Amino acid sequence: MTIATTSLGGTASNITIGKVAVCMLLLFLKWTPKPVPDEQCFEAIKAGVDALPPGTKMFINGGEFYGQNLSTTNLEMIARFFEKYPDYADKTSFGGVPAPDGSPANLRRSVELINEKLRGTKRLDLFQSARVDPKVSLEESIRALVELKKEGKLDHIGMSECSADSLRRGNAVHPIAAVEIEVSPWAYEEEGKKVIATAEELGIAVIAYSPLGRGFLTGQIKRLGDIPEGDVRRTLPRFQEDNFKHNFAIVDALTAIAKRKNVTSAQLSIAWVASLGKHVIPLPGSSHAKRTLENCAGGDVELSAEDLEEINSVISTAEVRGARYPHQALLWG
Repeated sequence: MTIATTSLGGTASNITIGKVAVCMLLLFLKWTPKPVPDEQCFEAIKAGVDALPPGTKMFINGGEFYGQNLSTTNLEMIARFFEKYPDYADKTSFGGVPAPDGSPANLRRSVELINEKLRGTKRLDLFQSARVDPKVSLEESIRALVELKKEGKLDHIGMSECSADSLRRGNAVHPIAAVEIEVSPWAYEEEGKKVIATAEELGIAVIAYSPLGRGFLTGQIKRLGDIPEGDVRRTLPRFQEDNFKHNFAIVDALTAIAKRKNVTSAQLSIAWVASLGKHVIPLPGSSHAKRTLENCAGGDVELSAEDLEEINSVISTAEVRGARYPHQALLWG
């Protein structure tokens, strides 16, 4: 299997990574009520890395609250992986995410906590706040990260869930390597389009998380009962019973297109997100090696002009019901 590649941006523009960032599987742990066994996660990571061309890194996304009950178990699992497979440390690019408190004191606390949990097994290649803190000047937050970078505690600075204007402001303080926003056929908002365009202009990579709509767009979740008790998705507006049946119409339409192209619905969604620009990097989640490879292959699916026109027509006419999150206040900060 040939895996498409791209690069990060800003100060990390020399880092070549797989076009599909295969490790929201680590973030995906927080959606599951029971921990995923280490070996299962390890095999999923190895499968993605081993499929990449020589010299290409796999982008891994982790965070201080990405484990069960918003804990650091996610980071601890990553550390155990690199302790068991130290040769894979140089084959990955790791991005860490803290809680949305953007104060200099909290950013320092978070960076030091992430490095502590990694136990020296892996560099913190990229650090980005989960949200833009409305209580702290964005410029102050970025300057604090620049100071931590100078101290050698991180290599590159990113942003997340920010507006196009905020991205431009942050980049004016220090080159931003990547911006993480939600992008999928059912999450393609006007501000998101502006962020993608601004990132391209400024030479910044877009890490497009949840390209599969947290699994909804795969077609495997057909009713609320398919989501286990304790799974965080049960709290999200789009997954509520009164929205579920209505929203499934977009899944049916995309599935029909995928079948005609002889690809999975997941691969079609990933391919569409990847088509938004060379700098747009889909970040799907998986905790299975087979699914990781399937997702990687989605970055190689070629969509013709006719395919894109049909998919875009489905997206533009779909009336998705329900917000992405129960609380929208910190989105597009």
